[in-house]
Amino acid sequence: MSEHTPPTVDESTTPVDPPAPKPDQAAPAQVTAGGCPFSAPGRGQSGQYLTTASGTRVADTDHSLKAGRRGPTLLQDQHLREKINHFDHERIPERVVHARGAGAHGTFTAYGTAASITHAAFLGKDVETPVFVRFSTVLGSRGSADTARDTRGWATKFYTSEGVFDLVGNNIPVFFIQDGIKFPDVIHAGKPHPDREIPQAQSAHDTFWDFVSLHTEAQHHTIWNMSDRAIPASFRTMEGFGVHTFRLTNAKGDTSLVKWHWKPVAGVHSQVWEEAQLTQGADPDFHRRDLADAIEAGAFPEWELGLQVMPDTEDETFEGIDLLDPTKLVPEELCPVQPVGRLVLDANPTNYFAETEQVAFNPAHLVPGIDVTNDSLLQARLFSYLDTQLTRLGGPNWQQLPINRTHAPVNDMLRDGFGQQAVHTGTAAYSPNSIDANNPLPTPAGDRPFLEVATPVTGTKTREVSASFDDHFSQARMFYRSLSAVEQEHVASAYTFELGKCYEEPIRRRQLAHLAAIDADLARTVATGLGMEVPAPTRADVVDVDPSPALAQVKPEVTYPVKGRKVGVVADDTADVSAVEAAVAAIEKEGMTAFVLSGHGGHLGGRKGPVVDRTLLTTRSIEYDAVLLVSGIAPAPDARGAFDAKAGDPSGVPNTTSDPRLSILLGEMYRHCKALAFLPDGEAALAAAGIAADAPGVVAEKDAKKAVDGLVGLLGSHRVWERFPTQA
Repeated sequence: MSEHTPPTVDESTTPVDPPAPKPDQAAPAQVTAGGCPFSAPGRGQSGQYLTTASGTRVADTDHSLKAGRRGPTLLQDQHLREKINHFDHERIPERVVHARGAGAHGTFTAYGTAASITHAAFLGKDVETPVFVRFSTVLGSRGSADTARDTRGWATKFYTSEGVFDLVGNNIPVFFIQDGIKFPDVIHAGKPHPDREIPQAQSAHDTFWDFVSLHTEAQHHTIWNMSDRAIPASFRTMEGFGVHTFRLTNAKGDTSLVKWHWKPVAGVHSQVWEEAQLTQGADPDFHRRDLADAIEAGAFPEWELGLQVMPDTEDETFEGIDLLDPTKLVPEELCPVQPVGRLVLDANPTNYFAETEQVAFNPAHLVPGIDVTNDSLLQARLFSYLDTQLTRLGGPNWQQLPINRTHAPVNDMLRDGFGQQAVHTGTAAYSPNSIDANNPLPTPAGDRPFLEVATPVTGTKTREVSASFDDHFSQARMFYRSLSAVEQEHVASAYTFELGKCYEEPIRRRQLAHLAAIDADLARTVATGLGMEVPAPTRADVVDVDPSPALAQVKPEVTYPVKGRKVGVVADDTADVSAVEAAVAAIEKEGMTAFVLSGHGGHLGGRKGPVVDRTLLTTRSIEYDAVLLVSGIAPAPDARGAFDAKAGDPSGVPNTTSDPRLSILLGEMYRHCKALAFLPDGEAALAAAGIAADAPGVVAEKDAKKAVDGLVGLLGSHRVWERFPTQA
């Protein structure tokens, strides 16, 4: 048969199955990625017990494997590494957490006051170090709103002369968990439910409260998250913390244990809940816009960097507080914060993606004089942050991206890989070598290499924690009882709202029992709002700790700078133009920003009048810290009474005195306890909004300059706190 002749086929032959493969050629078992048959019901996984991805059963997923109860985490902990590794690569390409962020460039200037505790060069007297700071929410996606109730990331990249130092913390000084092995769990619980991908950027749902009520170590962080700290007024008024305890070494080799603090010069300030909700709808980019606008206007945000310095004792505790427990803080009354330098943010990014999105932080980026401790959460972060960038930034050379590049010389012997931007020379990519003149050499001790502190490590391999980690309630109680009455009411309202969004009653009941252990009145208030009985407290032996006044935000006796505050100046075409101009000049003289508000755009009273910055249609109270009424504004033609939500009056009766949108703005300002001032021609607008001229925080003046002076006196306290109603 010719090689081109097709073989004969007997079409009458009944088709048969192909022969079975030989024993050594069998195909893999037909199972799902979860190790169960394709026909099995459920979620594609099977088995009664928790296992690794390779099917090995796991006995403990709450504790990392450590060298002794207080020892460092061991690299051999496969379950920890696999769990964190998979979690780090869940999202492509946005960050798994902290996806929504805003950044800015600036300069850190050291006071030199840290010389006795660390030989870090960037903390030397008058040393100026360029920095990049990224603020962020934790739970939301890149498309979420800025003002969701959430913890905020506070990460600073110091481009020091000795390499990059990354101080990667939060605006809350404690964290949900004590061990990094639980980090995927707490984030999975806080993220949207996987079946519907809702709710976005919120903790007000069942899985979050299920987790934190089952892991009582989370109660301290959670009560901070229910406080006003979780809805900051701006990044400029947000405190920052390093969370963990670090070990510092001075020139003599002496060591200290420290906690890092960022103190905003403008004072700590937050939104109220309704204000935050309005902001999410009116301007979901509120925080990033505020930061960029402040820098552009020259009202540069400033913070002082401070340290709580504690002895490096063998037990690594201070005043009975375990310094390796990231769910605990050290009250400032016991260990004051010592200022060591000032940060000023004075430049916005040129390109959001290239800088704010691609910036990558790593707690393992340390410099001589600063070292880590055996905090189990910090130990896991040392692995996680490096691992995360491999997926998010496409390979091992992410530190060569411009925003991540060190300002110090680099000779790292690392070669090739995705994203390699350097053209390396030389033949020997190893050390020592005799080919390239043995370059690079190890750094001699006299030339300031990074040297880990030689701390002893002993202990049996174990998945346990020190008994000192067992107190989960005393500091939560301390925090709540340190707050002002106003802040305590806000905490109770937040718990009530969040638990009211939980549909599983056992979760609500379990969390109420924890609140009963923290404070009986708090539990009673929340239970009443939920229509439930107060259960027995989880613990009856919670230790009473002295309150820490430093934890409260509301401090009427303290005044803060008004630089960078925003003041609305309300006027219409009939207003005294000279009064408007005088008000704007007085506001700007104080370093604040003035916005002229009117019923229409363009200019007041014709082309030569002041420029209108905002119309009533395009603004909302959330934009302003205070408002000055030079005049009222008559109802505009598009205010349609009952047919238009902007009418403001639910009765539908047209308001003939003042534009209803102005009444809404003033009503919100008053309800949110913001400062108000009026000149004689503006009093009618105040009355139309139902606000008494002699109410607290309302300034009545005939002169614009004096009215601004009155506002300045009120703005130093952030809000008119006496206007908040509190329970007796």
